[in-house]
Amino acid sequence: MDKMAGPQVAQAQKWWGGGPRPTLGNDAGAYDEAVRAARAGELDADAAAGQLIDRMTDRELLGLLDGDSPRRLMPIIPLLHGRRPFVAGAVPRLGIPGIRFSDGTRGVVIGDSTAFPAAMARAATWDPLLEERVGQVIGMETRARGANYSASICVNLLRHPAWGRAQECYGEDPVLTGRMGAALTRGVRVHVMACVKHFALNSMENERFEVDVSVDEHALHEVYLPHFKAVIDAGADSVMSAYNKVRGQYMDVNRALLTEVLRDEWGFTGFVTSDWVFGTHDAVLSLEAGMDIEMPLRLLRARALPGALRSGVLDRATVERSARRILSTSVRHAATLEAAKPSESAIASPAHRALARQVAAESIVLLKNEHIGAAPLLPLAPTLTHLAVIGRLATHANLGDNGSSRVSPPFTISPLQGLREALPGVRFTTASGQNVSAAAAAAAAADTAILIVGLDQHDEGESVVTGGVEVGVLGRAFDAGPLRRMFVALAHVASHFVHGGDRTTLDLHASDVRLIRAVTAANPRTVVVLIGGSTILTQGWDESVPALLLAWYGGMEGGRALASVLTGTAEPGGRLPFVLPTNAAQLPPFDPAAKAVTYDNSWGQRRLDAAGHTAAFPFGFGLGYTTIEHRLLEHSFDETGGSAQVMVRNTGERAGSSVVQLYAADISLRRPVAQLLGFAKMTLQAGEEKSIRVSLDAGPTLQRDPVTRQWSPRAGEWALLAAQHSPASWAGAVPLHRAAGIDG
Repeated sequence: MDKMAGPQVAQAQKWWGGGPRPTLGNDAGAYDEAVRAARAGELDADAAAGQLIDRMTDRELLGLLDGDSPRRLMPIIPLLHGRRPFVAGAVPRLGIPGIRFSDGTRGVVIGDSTAFPAAMARAATWDPLLEERVGQVIGMETRARGANYSASICVNLLRHPAWGRAQECYGEDPVLTGRMGAALTRGVRVHVMACVKHFALNSMENERFEVDVSVDEHALHEVYLPHFKAVIDAGADSVMSAYNKVRGQYMDVNRALLTEVLRDEWGFTGFVTSDWVFGTHDAVLSLEAGMDIEMPLRLLRARALPGALRSGVLDRATVERSARRILSTSVRHAATLEAAKPSESAIASPAHRALARQVAAESIVLLKNEHIGAAPLLPLAPTLTHLAVIGRLATHANLGDNGSSRVSPPFTISPLQGLREALPGVRFTTASGQNVSAAAAAAAAADTAILIVGLDQHDEGESVVTGGVEVGVLGRAFDAGPLRRMFVALAHVASHFVHGGDRTTLDLHASDVRLIRAVTAANPRTVVVLIGGSTILTQGWDESVPALLLAWYGGMEGGRALASVLTGTAEPGGRLPFVLPTNAAQLPPFDPAAKAVTYDNSWGQRRLDAAGHTAAFPFGFGLGYTTIEHRLLEHSFDETGGSAQVMVRNTGERAGSSVVQLYAADISLRRPVAQLLGFAKMTLQAGEEKSIRVSLDAGPTLQRDPVTRQWSPRAGEWALLAAQHSPASWAGAVPLHRAAGIDG
């Protein structure tokens, strides 16, 4: 029963059972009255939705089930996407506002808005409370732009870092991804409805419209779905289905996942939308499977559903079921809103920009920091007088992908600008790096060189034009014949000229590697800063680099955040949300042109552990400017989860942060595979010692029976270890205590 249900819910349910129902006032105010009644507890949201449905014509009812924009707008979707919400299911006669869609995993795509670091960067903070604050800002700015629905939560697992949209997710681990996604959901929902995407098994870009993913029941439920469930449990209002197939069925018609898992097993009561334009393959079957809204245009359903309803091919109860999900979710959320619609003056406000800067600083991962003489190279020495800043990315905005998650801030601070602001008394020499000899000369003349290299939107991102789309959704003329052949041929040709998509290599550009070697040879006091959305391999050139940072796509305040970390006014608070292997062969195979793939439970750090490979930098790794020790004191644990008490001590001479990470593994195996169970971020002053209680997730230690759908502990000799990154050794681990009667 709805949380807002009041003493009259029983009466409302009686009305719904067939008796006469009260009206909700005049038609124009029907929706507002429904929201008021739900807020007051006079009706639950489902009953209020039912009464709205009773007032609707068949045309209005079917109009809830797809976008309101005509198909002729498809060529200019990218232009409109950044200018206004896309609306689905508005019924002006009844005052129903419809689903008013805005995209953006790093901010609001409509107009100018705060550009936060990419989601992968935010995952590197390992700080769900900080991510919840980001969600509140994204939700507030979304609402200020006139939308009521944000598709900002992307929790697809990083199966392979060559995935073009890796930057939009939270990394390779289900527990980290689930907690960060749940935090963003809670924040966004303060102001607008929250949509999680892309359900499910969407983690390659170039063939996302065609690829068929095979997966067994254990890997599906124990690896690729737990983080989706965590977001559903956190209150997500909506789910966006993916383009790809799973086990031979496109996701919009995949009843096994959209209904049997999402609704029947998990208890999800919200609504499901399609991914855009090409995410619906059958108007009637998709509705029956559990996909409620075709987005964002009037395409397949506008053509097929009216006739199917009239002929009886489509059951009216199926239409009303989806309509009720959409309306009850909308009413329920609107009834929870406390604050008035924010003013547009809140968008990219000083407070929001300050949060973006904080997040960017806490996301930066310090991978190396060797001593040059008596002290580490970083933070930069206060005696610094001459700094060389080198690299084509030093002056770039470089916010990341230019696809559907593109955000346009009112301004952006580049790395060079941030350093100039932070070091007003220092002389700067700059070089683009295009002329390697000139860059080396600039580095040699300076006290220290900062070299900024990596990727941009040309190297990775959403594949906006792909050859494998199903163009039949555009109209019957595209079902077959010369028009279809021409459109498909043009799409295939265009796909070769569009930037972004999956990466072809995990290495830096060869020109960047040449630049690194030349600059480090010219000046041993060189700091290399990597920009990108996921793994960039470092083997073959990092041995000559004394200080190495991963600074991601840092958002509009990324340059200031980087400067604060380099100068030491901020701590490099980031920890890797994925493993950095020594070579790509240690990761699962990845073919960006594959039409069929198999996903198993061997990926990322777990794959390296099982094979006995040592990572270049393990999952969870990151250095700070101080030294911190962890000591596990005690823990409690059962199949519902648990907690651990960890003593943390700052043994260094300055304040610093640490991410306490709790790992479990079956140590009876010759090569134990570490499973993250929990984590917590904390800051300590120099010499300070304090304990912290860390929540533990039981999921990685459990297995699901495909027949009974029941979860039980995995067999084995499980041990627990508090660490600062995924452990290479299990020395010092303690037995993972389970409550009596459920030992594995």
